[in-house]
Amino acid sequence: MSTALINPPVLRSEFRLFRREPGSLFWVMLFPSLLLGILGSVPSFRQAQDQLGGLRTVDVYVPVSVLIALIMAGVQAMPPTLTGYRENGILRRLSTTPVRPASLLAAQMLVNGLAALASALLTLTVGRLAFDVRLPEQPFGYLFALLLAVLAALSLGAVVSARARTTKIATAIGSAVFFPMLFSAGVWVPVQAMPDVLARIVEFTPFGAAARALDEAAAGDWPGWGHLAVLAAWTAVLSVSAARWFRWQ
Repeated sequence: MSTALINPPVLRSEFRLFRREPGSLFWVMLFPSLLLGILGSVPSFRQAQDQLGGLRTVDVYVPVSVLIALIMAGVQAMPPTLTGYRENGILRRLSTTPVRPASLLAAQMLVNGLAALASALLTLTVGRLAFDVRLPEQPFGYLFALLLAVLAALSLGAVVSARARTTKIATAIGSAVFFPMLFSAGVWVPVQAMPDVLARIVEFTPFGAAARALDEAAAGDWPGWGHLAVLAAWTAVLSVSAARWFRWQ
């Protein structure tokens, strides 16, 4: 994201608006940690599982909870806001001022990206303090995979924003994308516990690849280059598609 697109007054305004939106604050910032707390309170989830390679269920749900925040920010929080700006003519009016409409898009992506990263940090903290989940043993690899996953989530949200003409349509498309992305991230069944064929298919999705990359970094290995390549490819394709389809009015 070019620094030329970052307009400080616009960025401050978007931060204030985000803080005043209780739905986004809860679902992006708090829900992932709350979900982890609920799962970790189940006694059987704090016992080692052979099918998880000796890990506990709560251990594998830390990266899953991290990814939930990214998915929430990308496909649930950002598209209705951007589509609402277009629908209400805000983007068209901005085009007649010194503030470029692209600055608003950049601010939205930055606000939601930072919120997702803050949620990830909170989730890791809750996992460590409440359930003694080990912090990632390859922190640089974990951060690298996490940043790529954030970019993929925001790019996906930009595509939803580009294709939706109204806020209602953006919400509907976001919901349709939301649940398959949750599945691929391992919300219902952790990726490492899926049947081999299904796991291989899921690892070609952005959040399936992200889940495996985060798992590998948490275990102390550098994330697999194949998983990182999948994330980078999805980010590139989605970004180009969003740029081609996006309309300011």
